[in-house]
Amino acid sequence: MKKASQFKQIVHSPHLDFLMEAHNGLSAKIVEEAGFKGIWASGLSISASLGVRDNNEASWTQVLDVLEFMSDATTIPILLDGDTGYGNFNNARRLVKKLEQRHIAGVCIEDKLFPKTNSFLNGEAQPLADIEEFCGKIKAMKDTQLDDDFMVVARVEAFIAGWGLEEALKRSEAYRQAGADAILMHSKSLDITEIEAFMNEWAGRHPVVLVPTKYYSTPTERFRELGVNVVIWANHNMRASIAAMQKTSQKIFNEKSIVDVEGSVATLEEIFRLQEAEELQKAEKKYLPSTEKLSGDLQ
Repeated sequence: MKKASQFKQIVHSPHLDFLMEAHNGLSAKIVEEAGFKGIWASGLSISASLGVRDNNEASWTQVLDVLEFMSDATTIPILLDGDTGYGNFNNARRLVKKLEQRHIAGVCIEDKLFPKTNSFLNGEAQPLADIEEFCGKIKAMKDTQLDDDFMVVARVEAFIAGWGLEEALKRSEAYRQAGADAILMHSKSLDITEIEAFMNEWAGRHPVVLVPTKYYSTPTERFRELGVNVVIWANHNMRASIAAMQKTSQKIFNEKSIVDVEGSVATLEEIFRLQEAEELQKAEKKYLPSTEKLSGDLQ
């Protein structure tokens, strides 16, 4: 089944499902092996992996390069955190074209201004996009896609910007009517109060995606009770890798030895397995001339 079709099934399933963050080909492969049905290609994490800020400092073509490796390494669908679509409607519709070429299942765009600022940085200071302009961007993206199953998810930042429930509902309904396939309702509250208020008023009129980075203590069962369709664990592989690399680097620096870290890091064999080195060895035997034949030819 096509990746876009897989993701569409996830969004419309009667059961709550989950996307896990990845930021390169290796982490994407690890997410698939863990059992997740889909991947969240996090803008924050991809930016961090490139050593730049989550302020559109990495160009959209640089993000595409990372996505291509992620897509090639996996068989499950990828939803791109596409920021604001990297510009106006014209940039956004070109993005859709390029994502489909790389078999990316969908893209999530947020109703802020380009260049964006991460939602957890000075949230109230972030201006939101004009509703009509953002709706035009959604329509342009949906008109551009060639695969009917490609998903455009509209991320609503009204709570992040401090604009409240009424604005969140108004924007969500406008984006639904503009053709968005799902609504990602974002909140930086430490509890689920804002999300509960939205879900109660929204009343299941369209699929909803959540990112509980800040309200992480909410029991998963509560998301099911509210009728949420998809939950994204949005940045935890990046955060885990940072902590592990900092600890390992510091220990090796302090001890000037690798003796005490060898047992706590992945083996070289595990790296080779994830890289599918064995497949290349088999292919070499199939496609390269044998050493014996080469020796004979040289005589």
